[in-house]
Amino acid sequence: MELKPLLITNARLLGGEAGSLLVAGGRIAALNPSDTPEGTDTVDAKGQWLAPGIVDFGVFATDKPAFHFGGITRAALMPDSGPLDGAGLVERAAKGGKPDLWVHPLAAATKGLAGAELAEIGLMQQAGARAVATGRARIADAGVMRRVLSYAASLGLTVITHSEDEGLTAGAVATDGEMATRLGLASAPAIAEAMAIARDLMLVEETGAPIHVRQVTTARGLDLVRAAKAKGLPVTCGITPAHLFLSDTAIGDFRTFARLSPPLRSEDDRHACLSAIADGTIDVLASGHDPRGPEDKRLPFAEALPGMAGAETLLAMGLQLVRDGHVTPARLFDLLAATPAKLLGLDAGALTVGAEADLILINEGAPWQVDAKRMAAWAGNTPFDGMPVQGRVTALWKGGQRIR
Repeated sequence: MELKPLLITNARLLGGEAGSLLVAGGRIAALNPSDTPEGTDTVDAKGQWLAPGIVDFGVFATDKPAFHFGGITRAALMPDSGPLDGAGLVERAAKGGKPDLWVHPLAAATKGLAGAELAEIGLMQQAGARAVATGRARIADAGVMRRVLSYAASLGLTVITHSEDEGLTAGAVATDGEMATRLGLASAPAIAEAMAIARDLMLVEETGAPIHVRQVTTARGLDLVRAAKAKGLPVTCGITPAHLFLSDTAIGDFRTFARLSPPLRSEDDRHACLSAIADGTIDVLASGHDPRGPEDKRLPFAEALPGMAGAETLLAMGLQLVRDGHVTPARLFDLLAATPAKLLGLDAGALTVGAEADLILINEGAPWQVDAKRMAAWAGNTPFDGMPVQGRVTALWKGGQRIR
């Protein structure tokens, strides 16, 4: 059945000027159209924000109810589930959310994510992989990492890396500092991140291959990325809201919902991250969605697995960055949608004519409270549990088809 054309009127496009948008054939046909085809369905946005669906860059589970609640229409799936190190696995993962959610699998850089032998990246690309990732850990062997970068670049793929030096972080569950000392937790110095980034940036300089550092959470790490960008190296980086709004004080009561990877940092590093999102050093804001059930979180802090259910709070925390004056609404949707789509080579993530009509309406002032027990995600391990937030999705379209 062919979709009727759709006109969304009285919307604030990307949270800015009032306008309207026409969808035809599942794609954006016009902004502020002067006329519309016969039989067009009309939706009055009543002054709400109209934005592209969020492209969530680096999730660990396909969690459709949570994604739709949070305005996510596409998700780049990390290779750790499986792991995604073969063409058949990638193909199956890509079908995991259709038709109302698109999953874009990230190919495992090495077989079994063991960091030793290159996986069949070319075959996985043909099966639908949109980028290459090292998974929850980095590739310790610099020679292997160099080969991964060179091979991925020859295929036009970006390598997404985790950046912590395992020689420093082995056994650690927190960042060195007063809080870790007071709680008696095994900890690692924050420079573990910068050391890993420094090595990979040297390899980028050597190979010319593009790299995306999935989470940069320290001032030292951000300084390295900033300097690499100034040199013109093909480097981008991301962060999750947790490292922008929380510091290591959040682990104070041994709260395992705040046990993350990388671990929460000092207040100084948190402020450095806010500065980096404001000055453009950070390119992507992602949920890091990694739901963990009670069997993984109701444990002593040092034994609990790291991870958070981030999909449902991503937009609300992003809107808080706008309210706090760190980013404009347009820049927020670059972080949430346009840049992730570009890194994945997708014709999506922007309100441009011809792009796929993945759209969300947002009541940016709607108040609600984060409640781990009532989340749509299959596990509610959020470090923002109990926090009052503002902004929620009121409608979502995927390819012009209304989903909610």
